[in-house]
Amino acid sequence: MKCLLCQSPFENSLNFSSVFFLSASEEVVCLTCFSNFQAISENHCPTCYKNNVKGQCQDCLHWQSQGQKVNHRALFSYNQAMKDYFSSYKFQGDYLLRKVFAKSIKKALKSYRDYTLVPIPLSCSSLSSRGFNQVKAFLDEAKLPYRDLLGKNDAVKQSSKTRQERLASQQFFYIRANEELPAKVVLVDDIYTTGATIQLASQLLHENGVKTVISFSLAR
Repeated sequence: MKCLLCQSPFENSLNFSSVFFLSASEEVVCLTCFSNFQAISENHCPTCYKNNVKGQCQDCLHWQSQGQKVNHRALFSYNQAMKDYFSSYKFQGDYLLRKVFAKSIKKALKSYRDYTLVPIPLSCSSLSSRGFNQVKAFLDEAKLPYRDLLGKNDAVKQSSKTRQERLASQQFFYIRANEELPAKVVLVDDIYTTGATIQLASQLLHENGVKTVISFSLAR
């Protein structure tokens, strides 16, 4: 088989490291490529999983000062390997790359059985340009049920904003018509940066009667 990331052929071998690797990667990338991704260490922000931080990070302290709660979990740090991965997956539209982390995501989200998974949506223009929602593709590949409760109006992309602009973002989400909302929601996104996107979605859900909103992302 060929690695989805480097296109090099590789074979499976049943040593200890490969067993761990295969359980995480779904056998679609080689060990060399997968080892470039940095898992969140034990030394992380307790509320948003920012890596290599003692105590709460500055972003979480900001939200706390605004009266907003943060209850987020992530799996990997947004290092150069992850940046390159998302460049190919999201911005170059390599839909096959949804497979790389499907098994990791499924394993992480299995513990939220009494929650409804809600993917962060794309605006119509972004969806038209990309051709797929990268978060829904993760969940589809992992065979995890979810509900499309949210829509997103066209706005300036979060990735093009400065940190301060992200933190000051105005509401651009809306509840889809005729959707009955569950009591407990896990918002699922691909990358958590400052938390502004999650906070806007969470605020809207709370305002419409959802009692508990927590969040999850592949990268932080």
